[in-house]
Amino acid sequence: MLSEHLLDQAQALAPRIVALRRAIHAEPELGLETPLTLAKVRAELADLPLEWREGPSCTGAVATLRGARPGRSVLLRGDMDALPMPEETGLEFASAIPGRMHACGHDTHTAMLAGAARMLAERREELAGEVHLMFQPGEEGFHGARFMIEDGLLGGESHGPLPDAAFALHIMPNYKHGVLVSRAGALLAAADKLEIAVEGRGGHASMPHQTRDPVPVACEIVTAIQAMVTRRYEAAEATVVTVTQLDAGSAHNIIPDRAVLKGTIRTLSPERRAVIRDDLKRLAEHIAAAHECTAQVTVIDGFPPTINDPRAVDLFEAVAGDLPGGAFERLPHPIMGAEDFSYVLEKVPGAMAFLGVAAENSDWAGCCGIHSSRMVVDETALPRGAAILAGCALRFLDQGWP
Repeated sequence: MLSEHLLDQAQALAPRIVALRRAIHAEPELGLETPLTLAKVRAELADLPLEWREGPSCTGAVATLRGARPGRSVLLRGDMDALPMPEETGLEFASAIPGRMHACGHDTHTAMLAGAARMLAERREELAGEVHLMFQPGEEGFHGARFMIEDGLLGGESHGPLPDAAFALHIMPNYKHGVLVSRAGALLAAADKLEIAVEGRGGHASMPHQTRDPVPVACEIVTAIQAMVTRRYEAAEATVVTVTQLDAGSAHNIIPDRAVLKGTIRTLSPERRAVIRDDLKRLAEHIAAAHECTAQVTVIDGFPPTINDPRAVDLFEAVAGDLPGGAFERLPHPIMGAEDFSYVLEKVPGAMAFLGVAAENSDWAGCCGIHSSRMVVDETALPRGAAILAGCALRFLDQGWP
């Protein structure tokens, strides 16, 4: 049951939560291989009655806490990998590895999850059911959640039942301290990579009529994409296609044979995600053909859209409201970023929420956001995040869906 004691319990664990966060922050790891980070987590939780499982595809692990009685099952997730970028915070525990930084808060996610694990283990005799603690690498574009699912670490098919519910937090360094934010339905977008290769016939830049110049064709495709997005799709469901690169040519007086466009596609539903691929292919191929060129469209799958179950968002709101000093806000619109917790939510009903970690009474909107080399976190918010995760597990195991 939620009570003021839950937040008190988390506050008592604050030194451990912060110490783990700082140890992870100082030694960031990238991609699917985060063995040092996982070792820190396992050492921190070594005294708890957890059953650990790891798979062959990455250094992800799931620790299961079994309650004193059978019941429902719930999954809590924290990601562990960092970003390939320099750190410019000046913190005493700043990254000791050049070119790597925990600039997306995964160090805090892991530390909050470890804190929640300890809180739940202390209440093990009260629990009916199981809590699965998902420590995941490879969130930053490496599909770590998908690999862990394919390895059977969450259950499914021949690996036993999947959890009944799943919850995850993501910190927001440029939002109000301690406020929990989420929404039902689409929270975050799918993020797919787009590449369009336009093939023409090169030649001397002074005699373009003897060539089939792919550069203006590529430029025409870029502008046509913007018209397509605004004219073919309903504005109420945001769709973003952004071309960020145009690679062509080797000298100022040479028309190249080939021009390549690269960019990103952001969509909020599986249906839109499928339709836009066909539309882009038709648009690029026909524009190229009109200029006697050819175009090949390649879409590389990124993360699916992150779709929150409304019941799970209601549960988040109830938990946040029950904690002293807590606040919950509903986002009016989705955010067009992406998250690979979406893979979990494709399999298990649940939700992700954002936790504001700007300093109290600060100009929070002006703080550096995630993926900034100067991003900082007010660590006094982390015990509240641990309490929210533990509270979600406790409430779901006790009461099920709202």
